[in-house]
Amino acid sequence: MSAASQPLDPRVPAWRSYLELTKPRILPLVIFTGLPAMVLAGGAWPDAGYAAQVLFGIALAAAAANVLNMYVERDRDGLMERTRTRPLPMGELTAGSALALGVALAAVSTGLLWVVSGPVAAGLSVASILFYVFVYTIWLKPRSVYNAVIGGAAGAAAPLIADAAVNGHVGLPGLVLFGIVFLWQPPHVWAIALYRGADYAAAGIPMMPAVVGPERTYRRMLFYTLGLVPVTFAPWALAWVGAIYGVTAVLLNAWFIWSQVRLLREKSDAAARRVFFTSLAYLFLLYLALLADLAWTGLTA
Repeated sequence: MSAASQPLDPRVPAWRSYLELTKPRILPLVIFTGLPAMVLAGGAWPDAGYAAQVLFGIALAAAAANVLNMYVERDRDGLMERTRTRPLPMGELTAGSALALGVALAAVSTGLLWVVSGPVAAGLSVASILFYVFVYTIWLKPRSVYNAVIGGAAGAAAPLIADAAVNGHVGLPGLVLFGIVFLWQPPHVWAIALYRGADYAAAGIPMMPAVVGPERTYRRMLFYTLGLVPVTFAPWALAWVGAIYGVTAVLLNAWFIWSQVRLLREKSDAAARRVFFTSLAYLFLLYLALLADLAWTGLTA
């Protein structure tokens, strides 16, 4: 039975199902990566009200992309253990209601960013939604082993939108912070694919471990992480921030690399799972250190 034809589940409140479609646990990270781009782009902390509106618009755009992704993948999600309990495969909502929500969120986010920040930020927001839905979800994901690499551009768009919201164009701060998230995503996603390989195979998604083998995947993860290191050092090298961020970046990079060296040695699902959780903590703590350094610099300036 397809998700579209399943009966609705009256035991689950509709609002909770709609919220789940937006992937709410991911949205704070989107805001977290956008705020420092605004600070660096403007050379100072932005007005709180303006920053809140911009970041809310970015979060709505990310929510729209997530909802539309779940709409497109509703049948495929039903084949995978880790996604089969999502609202659409479970029959908690109709496919049409999910599509309506995704389109509405996209329209509201675009309108808000256009009014508050101008056409460039709004245009980048629309481009990120379209890229995530059509290029990544519909075209790349079921066809290319590099889906996590190319598709990562959409997931890393928040700093670009935030930078454009401040200056009307994308500058070096937005590009650097975009680069951090973009290079971080392949090892993060491939770690999941290593210990969830059966899930992706059941859904017919060609992930790196299944196509090139786990051993080559381990090495590619490490390759991307080593490429990530100099990009994470760029804010420090360019004197945008000081020792709080710099020292934290050194320690976090060492930790992330070590987790993947352990994966190369142990070659186990448990080690891959550790890399996945390490990657989440890594990105959160890196951006937390960046915000802390920017706040400290602002206080002592």
